[in-house]
Parts: sequence; C-alpha cells; structure tokens
Amino acid sequence: MTDLALPVLAAPMAGGASTPELVAAVNAAGGLGFLAAGYRSAAALGEQVARTRQLTDRPFGVNLFVPAASDPAALAALPAYRERLRPEAAALGAELPESIPADDEDWAAKIEALLADPVPVVSYTFGLPGPAEAAALRAVGTAQVATVTSVAEARAAAALGMDALCVQGPEAGGHRGTYQVAAEPGREPLTALLAAVGAAVPQPLVAAGGLGDGPAIAAALGAGAAAVQLGTAYLLAAEAGTSAGHRAALTDPAFTGTALTRAFTGRIARGLRNAFMDRHEGRAPLAYPEVHHLTAPLRAAAARAGEPQSMHLWAGTGYRIARRGSATELTLALWRAAQG
Repeated sequence: MTDLALPVLAAPMAGGASTPELVAAVNAAGGLGFLAAGYRSAAALGEQVARTRQLTDRPFGVNLFVPAASDPAALAALPAYRERLRPEAAALGAELPESIPADDEDWAAKIEALLADPVPVVSYTFGLPGPAEAAALRAVGTAQVATVTSVAEARAAAALGMDALCVQGPEAGGHRGTYQVAAEPGREPLTALLAAVGAAVPQPLVAAGGLGDGPAIAAALGAGAAAVQLGTAYLLAAEAGTSAGHRAALTDPAFTGTALTRAFTGRIARGLRNAFMDRHEGRAPLAYPEVHHLTAPLRAAAARAGEPQSMHLWAGTGYRIARRGSATELTLALWRAAQG
C-alpha cells in the first residue's frame, strides 16, 4: 500500500454497498478499493474479482469475514428472539426461518480461490486467519491487513505477521470488528486508539471510523495513521450499491443520529437510530451470524415496503457529510480538503 498516490482506502461494505465499480472509481483517484466477500460465496467473490479486473488495472483488495462458532447458550436464546420478532415480521409479510444452518462464510473455498488466483491485498474482519493460511497467502504475494479494535487484537495480528493493521474506532459505521462476538468493544476515540496501537506494534496503521471530511482525515494521519479507510463517505456515491431506502434515510432529517446495536445481527454495529433498535436493543442473543440470518427476511421485507424504521441502516458518525457524486471526484475532493 506504500505506492498509493493517495493514502485513501474504500472500506469493504458487505451486503451490497461495495461494488467493482466503486473499487475502480476509488482506484482511479489513486486510492485503493476493497471488495467485500462477507455474505458471498466463493463463486460470487470470484465473479466480483473478475469484474473488478475488467474495470481497473490498479491494485485492489478483498475483505474476508473470519468465521467463529457461536456460544451454545446464545444459540439457545434464538427461539425466544424469533418469537419476539414474529409479529413485526408478519406485519411486513416476512416469514422468519425456523432453523438456521451453520454458516462458515465459505471460508475454506475463499482461501483456496485466493491462493489459486491471488489478489494484491486481503484484509480480515472479526478475527485472523490461521498461521498456515496467512503463510500461504504471503507466499503467493498477497499483502494482508487485519482489522483491530483494541491493543490486544493488534498484538495478536502483529504476531501473525500482518503487513498492516486497520484500526477501527467506535465511530465506524456497520459492524465493529471485534474478534469475539460477545466482546463489548472499547469506546476510546479513534485518535486515542491509534496512539495506543501505534505504541504497541510496529506495523503501518490504517485509520477507520467517522472520517467523512478533510479535517478528520488530516487528524487521523496526524495521529500516526499511514492511510485512512472510508466507508460511510462513499454510501451515496454513484458507484456504490447502497439500496434506495438506505440512500434516502442518509439524507432524511427524521434520522437525527446513529447508535450502536446488536438487535439486527447479534454483533455490535453502528447505524442510523430507528424504531427497530429502540424496540429490540438488549434482547438479541449474542449469536452471529445466526441473528443476522434470523432477521434477514424481516429486513428485506422492510426494504421492499419502504419502511426504514425496520431496516438496518449502517452508517458512521460522519454520515451527515456524505455526498453524492462520482467516487473518483469524492476521493479527490476529500484529499484536497485534508491538505488544508
């Protein structure tokens, strides 16, 4: 990542917002775009990689969700949460799954595909690869980046030989990348977390979380980051796959802020505060991805019905300054603003 014209990364946003077109547009500005492999099969990821190569000849990255088994006690609480959600789902015309099969994110197949057809960069969220997997990807020339939310996670990533660490602060939209589902992530602001991680490990740091304008980017770089990663800043970009309902909510004055919740997926995530969060916060089992799969039909039905109060509207604290337009121009404008 040291040869980037602009030290700006497009965050991998699973669920559709990250697209090959968004990757290519950020690359065209001199940054580094990431595909999101989360919630995709290995075959679907391969299609996105092929499409990205058609659109850009510059390096790009792929982000993997690291799977982990949920605690049996958390799984045992799923039926009660299903019953709690059932009336709301029925009102939206959605049927909740009565059983949820195991989901390992097609991990082994994705690793195999990335070894057979390497990409320049692979990043990890929710944990780390095994030592043999990390060594194999290193051997085919892939640089590796670990998402970390604490000094302890940073030390574990450094010990595994990660090339860089993406330090994700509490301001970030979407899931906080803690290595344990039940972990309560720290609330230390991004700049303070950067300083703490920088003092603990030697790897270059990428700052992520709430970086929606030039001053915030400049502050992160001044706090020791070698680059910044932006997600929410691109949600309204022309090339993003953000749904129509999500786009509308980001600019709707009825949404007055963001909040952290487990209600949608069982993992801590930040999104626009809505009625679903208020109704169900504190009730979701700490089971991921099982709660994600449980609520998926309800959320999809809410999107079809144009009911944002029951949708997951992931967004970081800087969502109010997200702008429409080409991601290429947005990236260049943000970098110019960061230069003062």
